Amino acid sequence: MLSISDFSEMCDLPPQTLRYYHAEGLLVPADVDQRTGYRSYTFGQVERAMLITVLRGTGMSVTLVRRALDQPGEALILLRQHVAEVRQQRQTQDEAMRDARELLTSPPEAFLRRVDEMTVASKVVPRPPSGRNPYDWHAADAVVTAAVQDVVKTVESYGAVVAGTSWRTLAAETPEQKSRILAGEGPHWLVKVPVVADEKTLTSLPADIEVETFEPRDELSIFMPGKSSMAKHGTALSRLLAHPLDAAYVDTSRMRHLLHPNGVETATAVYEFREPSAVE
Repeated sequence: MLSISDFSEMCDLPPQTLRYYHAEGLLVPADVDQRTGYRSYTFGQVERAMLITVLRGTGMSVTLVRRALDQPGEALILLRQHVAEVRQQRQTQDEAMRDARELLTSPPEAFLRRVDEMTVASKVVPRPPSGRNPYDWHAADAVVTAAVQDVVKTVESYGAVVAGTSWRTLAAETPEQKSRILAGEGPHWLVKVPVVADEKTLTSLPADIEVETFEPRDELSIFMPGKSSMAKHGTALSRLLAHPLDAAYVDTSRMRHLLHPNGVETATAVYEFREPSAVE
C-alpha cells in the first residue's frame, strides 16, 4: 500500500487534489482508516491517476472524466466530442480577440456617402429553426447567410452577375410583412443582392426572388467588425443617431445591414430638411 504522500509524489498530484478526487468518486483510495481518515492507495491505481491527469489536462470536467473512465467503451467518443467543443471555443475566442483588437485600435466611426441606383434581387429569409429565439443574432446570421448564398447561386445560374455587397433589411416593406413583424411572427429579414443582367434574365428569375430598383440616396454608415449581436447593433445605431448632420436627418426605417466577410456595416438613409412651401 502507498501512503497519500507517496502516491501524491508518484502521480504528481497534490494531496488536496487527491482528496478532491476522492470526494468526487473519481479516484477512491484502496483503504481509508475509519479512525484517522488516513488514505492509502495501491500501485495499480497509478494508471487510473495517470489517465485522470491526461484527461483533465484536455480541459475535461471531473464529471466527464469519471464517465470516460467508468464507461471505457464510450471514452473515445466523449474525448472526440470534448475536442470538438474545445476547438469551437478556441475559434470563438480567436474571433473575439480579433474584434477586440480592431475595436480598440480603430473605434467605429460613422461616415456619409452617396449610393447610386442599382438593381437588386430580393428574397424573404425563412425564420430560424423552430424552438430558437427569432432574435438570436447567431441563428439569424446563419439563415441570412444561407439565403444570400441561395440567391447568389440562383441568379448566377440564370446568367446574372452579382455587382456588389449583399445586405439584409427588416422585412417590413409591405403591409403584410409589417403586421407579421409587429405580431412577432416573422419572417424578420429580407436579403438583397445587387445584380447586373438584361431584362429577359431578370424576368425569368424564380417567383420567390423579386427584382427591385434600389433608389439612389445619401447614407450614413458605420462598420462593426465580427459577428452580429444586439450590443453591436445598438452601438451602431447610437453612433448613427449621434452623428452631427447639417440640416438633415437619418431615416432609421430605411436601414440596411451590409454583409462583409469580416463584419456588418449598418447604413441608414439621410434626407435634408425641406422648408415648407409658402401658402399663396
